[in-house]
Amino acid sequence: MANLVDARGRSCPEPVIMTKNAIESGQEGIKVLVDAQVAVENIKRFATSQGYKVEVEEREDEYSLTLRK
Repeated sequence: MANLVDARGRSCPEPVIMTKNAIESGQEGIKVLVDAQVAVENIKRFATSQGYKVEVEEREDEYSLTLRK
């Protein structure tokens, strides 16, 4: 994976801002780690609006989002 964004323990809108910064850096594949369902929904909404496909994997109380163009 080209870029890892670890936003666990952060509250919105910080995970979305961190994801936005990774997207703006020009990375093709981005993996985002979060621990809140609201962050998952917000990041999915934002990434989709930027033309990314989002896959979500849930493990215990953490989520891994993979963003691909």
